[in-house]
Amino acid sequence: MTLLDGKKVSKEIRDNLKEEIKSKHLKIKLAIIWVGNNEASSIYVNNKIKKCENAGIATELYHLDDTVEEEEVLRLIKKLNNDESVTGILVQSPLPKTIDEKKCFDLIAENKDVDGFSSISMGNLCLGNPHNVACTPKGIIRLLEAYNIDLEGLNVCLINRSNIVGKPLFHLLIAKNATVVMCHSKTENLAKITKEADVIISAVGKPHFITEDMVKKGAIVVDVGISRVDGKVIGDVDFDNVSKKASFITPVPGGVGPMTIAMVLDNLVNLAKEKKNG
Repeated sequence: MTLLDGKKVSKEIRDNLKEEIKSKHLKIKLAIIWVGNNEASSIYVNNKIKKCENAGIATELYHLDDTVEEEEVLRLIKKLNNDESVTGILVQSPLPKTIDEKKCFDLIAENKDVDGFSSISMGNLCLGNPHNVACTPKGIIRLLEAYNIDLEGLNVCLINRSNIVGKPLFHLLIAKNATVVMCHSKTENLAKITKEADVIISAVGKPHFITEDMVKKGAIVVDVGISRVDGKVIGDVDFDNVSKKASFITPVPGGVGPMTIAMVLDNLVNLAKEKKNG
């Protein structure tokens, strides 16, 4: 069994980006809009700010109260769209139910859409012309590439159909010539599908959802799920037992999470280069 070490790979990527930013004299600023005080969001936002600043990327945080009106958030996005000093805009998810998440994502200018969640970015990905790609799916692909895993011809069981993970990842996997079965809460006989899969990617958010008996020997297992149990962060996969059968497996924490943040930086650098060359 080989550990897919996202912590190690993400550091290599961030170090390379830091050097590129310095050598090309790129001036980059990320504007983050965070509404409310979600505990998980707090961790993600602080990690993004820390990793950006370590790489030489400036950050500007707009932390709004969860009682804020939707119109005020939209006005802020418009203002940032017109701010030449801002390279990218990131609206931290989830938003309060009083604010239309899709409306916010779609309002972000395409040349500042760091997360790749807008209809335009998603549409380009679906049509095989990716520009800004959602960071978690992109990070998963980059992690597999770092370990020279060729997805061509492999059967992939993808357990998630969200706009943030499942749908963009589906298209990235298809582009790698994998055969993908997208599963979700209404899927019947899930274990039958997982046992036939060469690759299992789970983003359910249920502790130890994927058990040893659901995995065939030699499978590649990517755990995107995060749950807290008795103060400990664990994933969807029963790591101790599944790792005995898997050929490659991601840990939680230290697998997909660090890759997501690395891809935020990667997308920002790409946007900055486009702006400089445009």
